[in-house]
Parts: sequence; structure tokens; C-alpha cells
Amino acid sequence: MTVSAGLFGSSPDWLSHTLDNPGADLPEVQTHLPDGTRISRKAVGVLDIVPPAGRSNPNAEAIIVSAGVHGNETAPIEVLNRLVSELIDGEWELACPVLLILGNPPAMVAGERFTEVNLNRLFNGAHGRSEYDGLVEAARAQLLEEACRQFAMANPQALYHYDLHTAIRPSHRERFALYPFVEGRMFPLGQCDFLLEAEVETLLLQHKAGTTFSSFSSSRLKAESFTVELGKVRPFGQNDLGRFSGIRDALRRRFRGQSAPPRKPPFGHLTVFEVVHEILNTGKHFRFHIPDDVANFTEYQPGTMIWKDDETSYRVGHSPEAIVFPNPEVPVGQRVGLMIRPAPPPEIGVR
Repeated sequence: MTVSAGLFGSSPDWLSHTLDNPGADLPEVQTHLPDGTRISRKAVGVLDIVPPAGRSNPNAEAIIVSAGVHGNETAPIEVLNRLVSELIDGEWELACPVLLILGNPPAMVAGERFTEVNLNRLFNGAHGRSEYDGLVEAARAQLLEEACRQFAMANPQALYHYDLHTAIRPSHRERFALYPFVEGRMFPLGQCDFLLEAEVETLLLQHKAGTTFSSFSSSRLKAESFTVELGKVRPFGQNDLGRFSGIRDALRRRFRGQSAPPRKPPFGHLTVFEVVHEILNTGKHFRFHIPDDVANFTEYQPGTMIWKDDETSYRVGHSPEAIVFPNPEVPVGQRVGLMIRPAPPPEIGVR
């Protein structure tokens, strides 16, 4: 039996197997590559891959990479699937333990962002709230948290997590990363080089802990975690994967334990933003003064009204601010968007 057949049965690859079994509760299976690398399919869409004992891990790291937490964000899913196929086919050797995750298989099959509730609002224990009892996404969040905990416990090296996404709306900055907030933590300078290698030129420093996947891994597992936005949402098979070669090559290089290449134009500088205001849906009298089709990183001048209700409002302060993730169609109490402004570059660390 081939390695692929042992892991994926009659499905030709990892992605196909995940799409063929979106809601299945399959037993864990394990196999080995000819070089001794162990691959465990922990659950549908979850692969735990460990190099053979004795192989050098030059960067002394373990890496979690997730994609498809929103099921219609397909390009990063296809990138991860290709890397898995390359590894199984023996095109390169793995140097560090990796946990690879396709987050929301039922939503991937449906071609939708989610089936019942936004999976990327259910981490950090949020899946246990009563309003999410019995929901498919809540059970999946719990499963993914536990898979990450087990991986972190088994691999006490420095831990990194990259949660890969693509955006629903256009953006004036096509690729950007979000660094979750952890009290007192400083931005790791080595990650600047990785982001630029992945052709990600913009970094957004978040202002409080959240319920996203990357916030969970950073706050609960002490991982250096990032949510990474890589382009535009498109259906499976319609992505120009050449536009995602930066993240593909950067991840492959990390998986192989190779040194980071020198920075080179046009990706030689990381632009940093910080959150100055979180917009929340305050209820039926909430009015959002931003057009439905506005692009991420659209800038507004001082004094511009952003939102109001019957009791309060928010206007841009003394310097211009930009908006990211505007979406007024969210439940009461959830985030409608973030107002951001430029921050100092992480030359000596950014809190």
C-alpha cells in the first residue's frame, strides 16, 4: 500500500480526502515515509507530521499551519495540499515537526465561509458558550484546540502558528498579517523576515485577546502566532497559485529547516499598524457610516463619522485612520470592523 493510500484511501490527495469526508469521525491512522518521517492523520483535515529521530532541526522549532477556517478561502488550502503532496512524493525532507490543518471541511464542501457560525470566533474556549451547543463549528473548534495542545505538549520546541486566509473584500494592501495581543509580549524580529519572504508587507498589531484561532495558540500555547491574509476569495480551481508562491516557498523553506534568505525588493520593508478603535454592533439603533463595498485599509480623515447609535458615536481622531474588516452584517455585540493607524516599525520590538 502506498503512503497516500494509507492516509487517504481511494482519494488522490489530502484535500480530496478532506472534501470526500467532511463530517466523518474517522479513526486516527499513521504511516511512515521511506525516510522515516511519521505522518498521522489525527482527524479529517488534520495531519501531524514528525521527522525521523536524529534528524537535525536547525531552527529548533515546531510549526502549526492552518487554512480553510473559513471554507471558501481556498487558495491557502491548495497551497498546503501541494506541500503535503511534495513531501509524500519525496521532493524534499522535513526537518521540524508540523501540524497541518484544514479548518472547516463542511464549509469547504459547501463553498461557504461557514455552515452555522463563524469558526474563527469560537476559539479560546468560546465554543463552550451555551449559544453554540450542538453546532458543528463549535465541535470542530474544540477538536482543533485539542489537536494543537497535544502537538505543543509533544514538541516543546519554540512553537509557531500561521493561520492562512484570503479576504472577502478588496484591499489596498493585498497581503497583511495580524499579530494577536498577549500582555507584555514583544514582536519577534525574526518573524519580520519570514513575513517579507512570504511577500506580506503589512503587519497589524492587535489590541486585545480575541477568540480567533491565532489568538488561542498565542495566549494558551505561547506560540508566536499570526493570522495571515493572502489575497482574494475564489472557488477551488480558480486560484492563480503563482500569486501565492511567496507563502508556499517560505513555508517549504521553514519545513526543511533552511536559513532565511536575505530581504530583497520589493519586499524589503514591513509597514506596521495598530488598532485605535474596535467597532461593535451595539444593537438595533446602530448605524454604520461606511459604504458596503469599501476596501480594507481605506483611509478616513480626522473628524469623519464612522458609526453612531442613540447614545454614542465614533469619529476619526486628530490624525487619519484606516478601516479593516468592515462588515455590518454581524450579530449584536460582535465586531463590525477595526480602525487603525500607523505604528513604529518593529526595529527593537513592538509591544
